Amino acid sequence: MHSSYLTQVKDYLMALQDSICQQLEEADGAEKFQEDSWDRPGGGGGRSRILKNGAVFEQGGVGFSHVYGEKMPASATAHRPELEGRDFNACGVSLVLHPKNPFVPTVHMNVRFFIAQKEGEEPVWWFGGGFDLTPFYAFEEDVVGWHKTAKQALDSVDEAFYPEYKQWCDDYFFLKHRNEARGVGGVFFDDLNDRPFEECFSVIKAVGDAFTRAYLPIVERRKDTPYTERHRDFQLYRRGRYVEFNLVWDRGTLFGLQTGGRTESILMSMPPLVRWEYNWTPEPGSPEELLTSYYLQPRDWLAEK
Repeated sequence: MHSSYLTQVKDYLMALQDSICQQLEEADGAEKFQEDSWDRPGGGGGRSRILKNGAVFEQGGVGFSHVYGEKMPASATAHRPELEGRDFNACGVSLVLHPKNPFVPTVHMNVRFFIAQKEGEEPVWWFGGGFDLTPFYAFEEDVVGWHKTAKQALDSVDEAFYPEYKQWCDDYFFLKHRNEARGVGGVFFDDLNDRPFEECFSVIKAVGDAFTRAYLPIVERRKDTPYTERHRDFQLYRRGRYVEFNLVWDRGTLFGLQTGGRTESILMSMPPLVRWEYNWTPEPGSPEELLTSYYLQPRDWLAEK
């Protein structure tokens, strides 16, 4: 029974990777994803797909991986001590897209499944995932539409999920060292196993299938917006925050590196260009200042909408 769990999830995830890549190629209109298949010493491997220098996407990666081994990494057992001494299988699809135009937001999506087994004991399995949006020049219409699509997707399984997972996303994608949200949020969940397998599985399917419905309308609205060097400089500056989060706080990055995953694939989330500037602050009342003063303040984007 439990091996069929893994097979079902893997089949869905590989088809999801195919579907998302096809839709993103159509949205970009210029470049295609190049696939890089890899094997992990110790067990497993994956398919990393990278699109570079497109008409819309400066760089983006959509990766599928399935890794397994005899010992859970420290990042997992610290979080879940009952996994000590179990072997594991972990599979997922993870993507990050860095658009060229500063008016198109950076975006992240991940859906994943873990199963940990030990002879003579019941397997421990769980799902996790979510998606979140990181604009540089934000628009209320985009943020509300993003959250509305997320809510509709989760409501199709259980209306209790969206408020809980929205809050979890706000809490998780937060740069504690900056006291600042990474973006305008979305949904995030982990350790989902307190319902029957099929119901838990339906949550990652709802999230995975909703991603392009949530993101591509924003791309379409903003991709041809004229921009200046000032806009581009601010985009590269804000990308620095993205790098900081991924290297300092992201549990997925840590898990991948500690399991001996392929570094190139784990770090494909990094932007191709980025800049830091010492102690920079935006001009009061500027569009750049509006990002942090309004959009990066967690709020109920769907209130009275």
